[in-house]
Amino acid sequence: MRYACIAALALFAMAGVAPDAADAENPAPVLTVYAAGSTTGVLGAMLKRFEAETGQHVDLQTGPAGLMREKIEAGDRADLFVSANMAHPQSLHAQGKASAAAVFARNRLCIYALPAVGMTSTNVLDRLLDPKVRIGTSTPKADPGGDYAQELFDEADSVRPGATAALKAKALAVVGATVTPASSKATSQGEAMLERGTDVSVGYCSSRKTTPDLSVDKVELPPELAIKADYGMAVVTTSHDPMREAAAGKLALYLLSPENQTLLAAYGFSAR
Repeated sequence: MRYACIAALALFAMAGVAPDAADAENPAPVLTVYAAGSTTGVLGAMLKRFEAETGQHVDLQTGPAGLMREKIEAGDRADLFVSANMAHPQSLHAQGKASAAAVFARNRLCIYALPAVGMTSTNVLDRLLDPKVRIGTSTPKADPGGDYAQELFDEADSVRPGATAALKAKALAVVGATVTPASSKATSQGEAMLERGTDVSVGYCSSRKTTPDLSVDKVELPPELAIKADYGMAVVTTSHDPMREAAAGKLALYLLSPENQTLLAAYGFSAR
């Protein structure tokens, strides 16, 4: 299936007029990429390299992947969609709005805690269940990050019966409800958590930056609670423009190239 999806992207790349075949009379179109907010850093780096190498201009727009999918369904023009899960691009494919989805990258859940919480991988469930510890998550359905948090809470029952209900009752969806995030003066994740009234945040192990945020403790989940996240990518076909689809297919293959996949680790992702 993995190779079939990549082959489908290759077919788009070979169809129509690819960017390097464009000329003054048929300039390459500016491509629009809709992507999960968590890919902002790594995709920005990849696309900067792509533009420098090809001269093809790309407009990157990021936000909660569920809401970005809804924008495409509502008629927004996008050429490539990169989601924090496989379900959203697969849904567009099922509706005839996108190519088959290929795995772009892999991620996993981590917990970010204010240092005062004293959270470690060995006491993570104890601290999450502490009535005094306030848990922040992203918004389920609107953002896959929120869905993965709910999956984590569901897994908790297998470790400690009754934990699922307790965690879901106390967790607050503090981000991911809108495409444009609320304005904030926070300059670090710790400041943002204090601003939102939370002590811990359930999020991705990846980062938008290549330098660590020392305002919080990044806690890996133990194996029995580990949640993995596969990021899907698909060419959007709603433009019905062979030239745009060919350009988007070429970009998709570029992002899957070994040279670009090596960039993922610097941002906390794993290669597909």
